[in-house]
Amino acid sequence: MLLRHSPQTVGIKIESEGGWTDTEILIQKINQNGKYHIDRNILEEIVRTDEKQRYSFNADGTKIRANQGHSIPVNLGLTPAEPPELLYHGTAERFLNAISEQGFLPMSRQYVHLSGDEETALKVGKRHGKPYILKIKSGEMRRQGYLFYLSENHVWLTEQVPPEFLIWE
Repeated sequence: MLLRHSPQTVGIKIESEGGWTDTEILIQKINQNGKYHIDRNILEEIVRTDEKQRYSFNADGTKIRANQGHSIPVNLGLTPAEPPELLYHGTAERFLNAISEQGFLPMSRQYVHLSGDEETALKVGKRHGKPYILKIKSGEMRRQGYLFYLSENHVWLTEQVPPEFLIWE
């Protein structure tokens, strides 16, 4: 939450270039906030064991960032990547009408998040209700000029997915 959405709640600053913040200041501010007490070892354990690998340290460990999923403006320095022919998006069935009309939009985030496999997409979809998996014609999108990025934790990112690139099954 702090590194992707609301750093101001504990008074940290996220660099607009790279999305980094000072590791020691983060620990200090979390501890001052009073809800949690962490130290460097706990933070390293969180980064190491996070199932989705949402966070990473810079080379010398002095800075930390979220790898993707920001609702605050940051430039993670991602370079366009060639996606596979198909990517996947897990959602809840209750959203399907809106998706059929609009496709996928980033909503409150910077990018639409796509999975490289159906299993991951299913896990994502289950978080929101009865899951439904859509296939994305990502190769065709790329050939038509849409850009894709691959985050450090292997989430595919793009600015939008128009409805004509969705495969309904």
